[in-house]
Amino acid sequence: MQIIKAAEDRLEALAVLFNDYRGHYEQASDMEGARQFLSERLRQQDSVIYLAIDGEEVVGFTQLYPVFSSIGMKKAWILNDLYVIPEARRKGAARELIGAARTMGVETASRYLMLQTHWNNEKARALYESTGWQLDEDFAYYYLSL
Repeated sequence: MQIIKAAEDRLEALAVLFNDYRGHYEQASDMEGARQFLSERLRQQDSVIYLAIDGEEVVGFTQLYPVFSSIGMKKAWILNDLYVIPEARRKGAARELIGAARTMGVETASRYLMLQTHWNNEKARALYESTGWQLDEDFAYYYLSL
């Protein structure tokens, strides 16, 4: 398994995975929208995307967005997306993608990485906890839909 930082030359493979990832969350398929969204993220460098490659096939990705910690006066990152195709699961791709995210956080002198997942996503929660992530039980999170 190889982990690389995504670039425009892998956009098509990434867009397919991203579209599948969105489908997992019951979003309608939109390949053109996926391509445009990811191309913009890569061009504007407003997210960091890592790809997991098994042989020649792109089998997974993670996407992180920067935020800032006012209290810590440092950059922080939201691990917003993590997806591995079903056929490649249990082969270490997700664990390695998380490792790449962690390394990037350290290399950018960040205060923390954060993520959210559904309570019923037991496999993902077990993975996160096994890689050192801790459940935040101190803060209530609110959303304002726009």
